[in-house]
Amino acid sequence: MVHSAPPSWSSVLDYVRAHVKPQQFETWFTGLQCLVMQPGQVRIAAPNKFYRNWIERHYLPLLRNACEEVLGTEAALEFVVLEDASAIENDATMPSPATASVATASAAAADTAAMPAPPANKAAEPRPVNIGEIPLNPHYTFDNFVVGPSNRLAHAAALAVTENPATAYNPLFVHGGVGLGKSHLLQAICHQLLARNRALRYVYLSCEAFVNEYIAALQRGNVDAFRQQYRHVDMLLIDDIHFLASKKALQEEFFHTFNALYNAQRQIILSSDSPPHEIPELEDRLVSRFKWGLVAEVEPPHYETKVAIIQRKAQARGKRLPDEVVHFLADHLDSNIRELEGAVLKIIVLASLHNHPIDIELCKSALKELTGRASDVNIAQIMNTVATQYNVKVADLQGKRRSKSIVLPRQICMYLARELTPMSLAEIGGHVGGRDHTTVMHANEKIRKLRASDPEFDQKIERLIRQLQRG
Repeated sequence: MVHSAPPSWSSVLDYVRAHVKPQQFETWFTGLQCLVMQPGQVRIAAPNKFYRNWIERHYLPLLRNACEEVLGTEAALEFVVLEDASAIENDATMPSPATASVATASAAAADTAAMPAPPANKAAEPRPVNIGEIPLNPHYTFDNFVVGPSNRLAHAAALAVTENPATAYNPLFVHGGVGLGKSHLLQAICHQLLARNRALRYVYLSCEAFVNEYIAALQRGNVDAFRQQYRHVDMLLIDDIHFLASKKALQEEFFHTFNALYNAQRQIILSSDSPPHEIPELEDRLVSRFKWGLVAEVEPPHYETKVAIIQRKAQARGKRLPDEVVHFLADHLDSNIRELEGAVLKIIVLASLHNHPIDIELCKSALKELTGRASDVNIAQIMNTVATQYNVKVADLQGKRRSKSIVLPRQICMYLARELTPMSLAEIGGHVGGRDHTTVMHANEKIRKLRASDPEFDQKIERLIRQLQRG
């Protein structure tokens, strides 16, 4: 394809912009400069060796397609590092370079192959550099984080880190279950620090990506480059650090990366599904270092916090849910922020699609689709019904007694709660005397086996289920 207009680096950037996410474009392409662009040859300068390696590894086919689309012919791409610019400028055989602004894509749009390079002393607008694989979510800020008793310590620690990076708590180790806001806090720290320093160099990635990058570096034989990119940043944030479990070689590598950053007074922030000492086969020296700063747990939100989260999520979508709907959701949903958000979105969408008011009836329909379980049965109804059936007191079901006359009804309560409500294992255990999730799992398995082996018992459970579902 031949263009009548002169080939332009800005056209290449336009092509790339249309094929990548905005965050990827801002991170990886606005810092590139085009030094030569002519049929058969394109020479591109990257800010540093890591940028060059990353572009070649992840975006080379895209850039090649973009250049060939603009030039109308095949082109050999060559990458250089800006640190070597003096050698490039002294190459007498090279045509006058065409450059793209390192600050913004809009500046690049005015650039053409015939334009000279800008003056060497012209300062580029600083911009953040995240060399990790996780883009920042604009909604994951401190303003959008609902604080409650379950996450107050972790929230306060995250704020302290933004006030005194690498001083207040280094490392900051945040742990808790899935969907409780750990990633939200990590990204909120990034947003807060970037608001003060747009030139902040940080790495935010998953531990799995860190592992994969290390393995790839070993295969390519450039482990030194891998170490350079992670040990010379202002801040390192890694999600799911428990992925290091049982990986001895990776633990060795991360140990030295940790030491290099810590000794250089760079901030380290880690998240995990469990505290350091509970990560399987994690070396003692890493466990010790992860505890050097602060270990903060994010627990499932309490009822009041769930209510606040539901209200906040609805407001973010321009809706105000009736109080009875908010409390219904808080009663029936698991203590998982992602699930709460998903339910709010589901209800709003259903109300819009079916032109239906947001009420309890709509909530029941939405929750049944989300969880696959009935939503009009709660744990109190289950315990009262089972207590009546077996002629025991609800207080006994919630107590510590382990007589056979109490244990079986208690296990039936846990089984029915798991089958008929969207409650988590931990929540169910909390309602039957503060028992842990493994006890609930054991109860479910016990009742399932009894139903399969004893037809009379199976019929009794079926009658209980029908009675509960009739209300």
